[in-house]
Amino acid sequence: MNNNLNRRNFLKAVGLAAASLTIPGCRSGGWQPQALLGDGSAPNFIIIYCDDLGYGDIGCFGSTKHRTPNLDRMAAEGMRFTSFYVTSGVCTPSRSSLMTGCYPRRVNMHQNDTGLCVLFPVNKKGLNPDEITIADLLKKQGYATACFGKWHLGDQRNFLPTRQGFDYYYGIPYSNDMGKGRNNNRPPLPLVQNEKVIEAPAKQDTLTKRYTEEAIKFITANKDRPFLIYLPHTMPHNPVHASEKFRGKSANGIYGDAVEEIDWSTGEILTSLKKLGIDDRTLVIFTSDNGASNSFGGGNGPLRGHKGSTWEGGMREPCVVRWPGKIPAGKTCDKVATTMDLMPTFAKLAGTKPPDDRIIDGRNIWPLMAGKKGAKSPHQAFYYYQIDQLQAVRSGKWKLHLPLKQKKQNWGKPVPNSPLQLYNLDDDISEKNNVADKHPDVVKRLLALAEKARDDLGDVNRKGKNQRPAGWVENPRPLLFGSM
Repeated sequence: MNNNLNRRNFLKAVGLAAASLTIPGCRSGGWQPQALLGDGSAPNFIIIYCDDLGYGDIGCFGSTKHRTPNLDRMAAEGMRFTSFYVTSGVCTPSRSSLMTGCYPRRVNMHQNDTGLCVLFPVNKKGLNPDEITIADLLKKQGYATACFGKWHLGDQRNFLPTRQGFDYYYGIPYSNDMGKGRNNNRPPLPLVQNEKVIEAPAKQDTLTKRYTEEAIKFITANKDRPFLIYLPHTMPHNPVHASEKFRGKSANGIYGDAVEEIDWSTGEILTSLKKLGIDDRTLVIFTSDNGASNSFGGGNGPLRGHKGSTWEGGMREPCVVRWPGKIPAGKTCDKVATTMDLMPTFAKLAGTKPPDDRIIDGRNIWPLMAGKKGAKSPHQAFYYYQIDQLQAVRSGKWKLHLPLKQKKQNWGKPVPNSPLQLYNLDDDISEKNNVADKHPDVVKRLLALAEKARDDLGDVNRKGKNQRPAGWVENPRPLLFGSM
């Protein structure tokens, strides 16, 4: 890794042990915020990150199947981002971008150790501990940091959240369909606390409930200091589960039950912030890691495509942001923004900046969140990758699907002879009307942007100039009950 300051040195420089573990609310020493907002108090950050929730799966984004009163109220009290993107249509690469502020190919998390689209249990690969995560960055500023939910950036000890800037972890290390089955030798799905498996197989019916309870405990214990909570829900990924209180209660089967329980969870967290008197000090962001699958009950609203694709339905996500008094209420922003932007934005608000010894692809989008007049997207282009293949590019309202002899899919055989297609997403959100013939100048400009990405990040059989290595272990071990 070509960094002048790697993660271990970074942590050493701020007096933190690379593998330090803490119980929520119990830390040695005090904290001092570093130059923050108006009244001198440090803002708290909560990221609620669903698994496979579609663009059209919540009421404030058009769902008529799911009752989501808490999220609808959150949108009424905050802002909807309607052109908000993740960097992949599947879990692992998408999550790597949120953590690092980088495209998956930048940090080599676009595929696993055998070339598949996501990490599997006992893979050799994981997020490089030398990367600086959003948790690392805020920890330097005196933040308490915790992750509650699905990690999916490596299940080996060096790759776990506790080695990536989080004081506390409670959740599953990969997708809930990756446990022991009839035709595999995987370990039972583990529930991990810090670095110890405390339950296997994890009781999935109550995961959303337990994540919520753990998060509220952490908020309560750290109400007098700044904190970062990353809550990557296990649901509504298949196999979909919901607790007894919600099971069988929605109009859309178990999938709807799970969505409505996530809405309840969000409401419990917002209520806790109000009760503790820290509501106006806390920025809460709700979104999803990729679009809904084309089965199991999810919906991507007017968008074409689904989970695992580079159509809008695979990578454009519902996003609601809320911070009373700081983010204007009841507003909508349609400017292009991404999960990669959260690190630079949080850094700005916390009085610091992203690491400057490496390329960070995200940009500060606080002007958009704050509703500043004339604020524009900081992205000249946004790139849609499928595993190692660049498939599309968006610039402003235009999206170009590149001509490909073999268009890769995450699962199944490549699609042959995929043609060049240009869509005006302002007028054609469903990507139905190919207007490439009418706008050759736009096609030429976007093809040039695509070539810049290939040079920088790479493409099939082409290494990018500015890629960094993933983490790697030669002898991976399974996470088993009681193991540390």
